[in-house]
Amino acid sequence: MKGIVYKSTGSWYHVKTEDGTFIECRIKGKFRIKGIKSTNPISVGDLVEFDLETSADVHTGLIHTIAERKNYIVRKSVNLSKQIHIIASNIDQVFLMVTINNPVTTTSFIDRFLVTAEAYGIKTVIVFNKIDTFDDEALDEQLYLQHTYTQIGYECLRASASERKGLDAIKEKMIGKVSMFSGHSGVGKSTLINAIEPTLNLKTAVISEQHQQGQHTTTFAEMFDLSFDAQIIDTPGIRGFGIVDMEKQEVGNYFPEFFALKNDCKFNNCLHREEPHCAVKDALDNDQIAWSRYRSYTQILDGDDEHYRSDIYADGKGEV
Repeated sequence: MKGIVYKSTGSWYHVKTEDGTFIECRIKGKFRIKGIKSTNPISVGDLVEFDLETSADVHTGLIHTIAERKNYIVRKSVNLSKQIHIIASNIDQVFLMVTINNPVTTTSFIDRFLVTAEAYGIKTVIVFNKIDTFDDEALDEQLYLQHTYTQIGYECLRASASERKGLDAIKEKMIGKVSMFSGHSGVGKSTLINAIEPTLNLKTAVISEQHQQGQHTTTFAEMFDLSFDAQIIDTPGIRGFGIVDMEKQEVGNYFPEFFALKNDCKFNNCLHREEPHCAVKDALDNDQIAWSRYRSYTQILDGDDEHYRSDIYADGKGEV
């Protein structure tokens, strides 16, 4: 039998079959995907084949094959730094939820997420959420960031679930597609999804007053069918987002504004650091590239994941 994985709880997988039935499945033996060292060999969005098992009127399945993935998005495993965790697969687009101060979403986090999505060929739409909470300073910051990422080529939307602003624009982009919603804990993913499709009634939680961080309300990634010909994947809130297995020479390729200038650099293998006649550094000096983007780039080159995580998230605050 064939089906799509809608939820993974670590040892069991909720698989929707071609006839719309949900079957609880497990993995047959040691299941590993060739070339991928991951903590979860099967992820939400995977197309799998399984054998049906029947015992005492209980139907379960044994997964033996996973179809080739169109794409997938990963992050570093929290506990196993040399392994990855596959967040979801076969995604048409990701809505990256960003908040300015409730909680803070840093540009380092945004850029690391965008680089990973670029590397795995996934379109990302940035959604600036909770715009109803902005004071003048927060609004200025949000508009500046929107300008920065729009200039690069990323589509940016603004939303407020409580005031139902921007929901129609998001919903329109979701029709006929599998969309993943991601971002820090507390940025309002579940609240926004509930506003778009109230019948889902996803669990939500308030922001921690002490650290201005969100509480984890989504434990595992899960796919849902919506009423308007769309599917969503809701993901657990992400704090850090470490870059996985990327050579220094290729990092700049996943910064679109750097890649556009690559051929104008004197050296083909230019890392845009100390090399002379670097088009990227010239653009930076002329304010054609945002310093926050260049800072994120150099942090990634330096492999500064652990410092990035501890420095920004130790007290729940960070530089935007």
